[in-house]
Amino acid sequence: MNKMELADKIAGKVAGITKAQAEEVINAFVAITMETMKAGGEVNLTGFGAFSARARKGREGINPRNPSQKITIPTVVVAKFKAGKNLKDLLKK
Repeated sequence: MNKMELADKIAGKVAGITKAQAEEVINAFVAITMETMKAGGEVNLTGFGAFSARARKGREGINPRNPSQKITIPTVVVAKFKAGKNLKDLLKK
């Protein structure tokens, strides 16, 4: 499902909201979530899950083109999603 399909489904479920308004809400949610994660915060949606940013430690790896050569993989910040209980239970069934 892409953003337009999601906006269409939201507009169909919520009375009095157009597809354009649903798309604005989705865009606002994405922007706020990204800003919060960039600032080191977490966005929790009870029962659904939590979006956060975590630092993945740097490590030493092997160059795939030259396996005898070691390379240093730097520390990087990555997006993380932890599923909530309701979502986990739904997917188990």
